[in-house]
Amino acid sequence: MFLTDDQTIEDLRLFAKRERTGIYDIYNNTSTRGGEILLGNMFRNPLSDLQAITKRSTAISAFARLQTAFPFNPGLLDSVEKYILQDEVNHTQKGVLGEKEISAGVTALIELLHAIRNFLESGSIVQVPMLDEERKETLQILLHASLEPIFREKPGHKLSFGALTAFDVLLRMKEREKVMEVLNFIYLLDVYISVAQVANKRKFVFPVAYSKGSNVLKVEGVYHPELKNPVANDLHMHTGKSVVFLTGANMAGKSTFLRSFSTAVYVAHMGFPVAAQRLEFSVMDGVLTTINLPDNLGIGASHFYAEVLRVKKVATELHAGKSLFVLFDELFRGTNVKDAHEGTVAVTKAFAGKKDSLFLISSHIVEAGDELKQKNNIGFHFLPTRMNGTVPEYTYTLQEGITDDRHGMIIIHNEGILETLKNGRKS
Repeated sequence: MFLTDDQTIEDLRLFAKRERTGIYDIYNNTSTRGGEILLGNMFRNPLSDLQAITKRSTAISAFARLQTAFPFNPGLLDSVEKYILQDEVNHTQKGVLGEKEISAGVTALIELLHAIRNFLESGSIVQVPMLDEERKETLQILLHASLEPIFREKPGHKLSFGALTAFDVLLRMKEREKVMEVLNFIYLLDVYISVAQVANKRKFVFPVAYSKGSNVLKVEGVYHPELKNPVANDLHMHTGKSVVFLTGANMAGKSTFLRSFSTAVYVAHMGFPVAAQRLEFSVMDGVLTTINLPDNLGIGASHFYAEVLRVKKVATELHAGKSLFVLFDELFRGTNVKDAHEGTVAVTKAFAGKKDSLFLISSHIVEAGDELKQKNNIGFHFLPTRMNGTVPEYTYTLQEGITDDRHGMIIIHNEGILETLKNGRKS
């Protein structure tokens, strides 16, 4: 089971919240309610098994290559869901559907079962070998003797009252389990085809996954998929550089890069295509990020104590032998500079000793870099600020080394803060 948590899901903004959309919305081109729900579950539960990741990724990339369109009428599926899932959709008791609803539901379901059988026998899925087992299993269900009367009927054919009643009992009661298995496979197809279409439209790349323990994370041209004009970056992590210490000014783009990079790592573990030119990664046991850590007011915890608890959680999981991708943005920002410096150095050095995991740590405390250079598996990168006269300009392009930018006071002067405090703002 892949280890992640609500903090990481919120940090990466995977789901929409009030004024902003989420990464989920970018991938959600589904045609069914069941597909939407399944996609959400996949976002909450990435995979930690190489075979499962490769299977999903290969299936989706096949649909992308074939440019497969969702082969079923969404309106038809909507009618089927209202009929067969009436308890969940309408919060009603079983058996209270009226004659009109039963007629519409049975007619739609018969038409859908014919359509899915045709697709499984001769549609583009035949050219997707990674789904061959599931395709044959679903066909077996459809060809079961109990469902034979369905395929003696012509889709769209008007049924007598007696036939409607018999089919209703058969589909909604006697063989409901078989119908649900077929529906669930349609939802899986909906998700895979949806994500394949997104990959084609946005030119996302399918990552290459390696077995656990190889400790490789090579990302080229990664960018944040929500940005209109993103700046792409490269970063290569491995056993010899299992920790990256990132520095840069406040507006230099650190948080955007951290989100871009860690989102790509997270989504790659779902077996989905990512916003990059290339991504190679060793399968990890989990991803834990700390970008926007709230104060835990419920237990009276300060921001610093919340950070300490977060580091403790990571340490506990590492001690349990898990291989993790860990990200901390501005480690120990909630305390004084001296403690933050000492804490950053101590914790980052300790992370460097866990060479089966990968760590991305950003900090304003550039002085910590000198002490961290003692560890040969810590790499140093920064996002530069260039001065055009007294105006800072940001390239958003990752460079090796530690920043020596000291432009805070220039920005304070540019904004006229000290003059305003001394003389008051001119009208």
